[in-house]
Amino acid sequence: MPVNAETFEQQASYDIIIAGAGCAGLSLLYSILNNPKLKDTQILVLDKSLQKSNDRTWCFWEQGKGVFENLVCKHWEHISVHKNSFATTLSTAPFVYKMIQGEDFYNFVISFAKNFPNVHWREVTVLTMENQDGKVLVEWDGGKAIGNKVFSSVLSQEKLFQISKLKLSAPFLWQHFKGLLVEFDTPVFNETEARLMDFNVDQKNATAFMYLLPLTNKKALVEYTLFSKELLSASEYDIEITTYLSKNYPNLQYQIVHEEIGAIPMTSHQFAKDQGNIFVIGTLGNAVKSSTGYAFHFIQEQVKQIVTQLGNGHAIQTSVHSSRHAFYDAVLLYILDQNLMEGSEIFKSIFEKNKAATIFKFLSNTSSIWEDIKIMRSLPTSIFLPAAIKVLLRRA
Repeated sequence: MPVNAETFEQQASYDIIIAGAGCAGLSLLYSILNNPKLKDTQILVLDKSLQKSNDRTWCFWEQGKGVFENLVCKHWEHISVHKNSFATTLSTAPFVYKMIQGEDFYNFVISFAKNFPNVHWREVTVLTMENQDGKVLVEWDGGKAIGNKVFSSVLSQEKLFQISKLKLSAPFLWQHFKGLLVEFDTPVFNETEARLMDFNVDQKNATAFMYLLPLTNKKALVEYTLFSKELLSASEYDIEITTYLSKNYPNLQYQIVHEEIGAIPMTSHQFAKDQGNIFVIGTLGNAVKSSTGYAFHFIQEQVKQIVTQLGNGHAIQTSVHSSRHAFYDAVLLYILDQNLMEGSEIFKSIFEKNKAATIFKFLSNTSSIWEDIKIMRSLPTSIFLPAAIKVLLRRA
């Protein structure tokens, strides 16, 4: 039953309509309700289902305490990268690498928002959005509403797959993965260190690594992750994870506590543009970092930017990636897409030659130009420079 359903028919016009109650939509909702200038705004939230599951885990680096600090279930101050005989462990300071589970996030924001009588909900599939006389008409099967502004993150996985098959000017790869939360009978993990990338796995003619996040000395999330043009079958991920665990923890018993599987687009292709009073956010609004698939940090930056603009009555600008960092992303993505250098060698080289803090600043688009140059110099000039020229010419 939608929240405030009894008042819905009396309230067909809203200040803000949020289409899509995923990470981006709920982050925006939470931020609006915590802004003194906006907390009484009449808001309608539309999503095909408000019964959320623990469908994903978000990890991100952050300095100090963040907006969702109370939801962080685990954090690490050291990360490691492995490739053949190379292994390095780096301090993340002044950053902390943090984990939030999807179900905790969804439940927290929805429960919080239900305390506000000005927030209204509908479990529907949005059909159309149309600018009309300075406002937006949003329609769904059996209903419609008017919004002064609409923020949409509605982009189905089916639609993404269709786009990935088109002849695009920009490369399109997937960051795809399957993760198992496993628990051993005996202590096996160093819970103070997140294994960010272990490339000692089958590369599948792509860029592949194991991502291991220990929650305790017995329990860890182990994800087989790839950057490639095609996805794998669920069983292929399972085989690689099982093989990895058998190799690294031989003859030890464990049970599978939870599973998650997903695919995130890695592309500079623009899925949609802001039109009139319809604004795109999240993956639809290109908040995902194209060279890595990282999203949570950039969604929070996008939301913070939007809410500041709303609160000050300024024009809404949803773009969250600087042109400089977007260019670097495009170059790295081009190198990966064209197989100009093995992805495992790219990331090994970057982590081998730089401090984790410098890398995290680069990956979060907060690095200085001198730090950017240092990162780029980690790659052979003979590869990076021609790729950069190709991307520049494509953009010209």
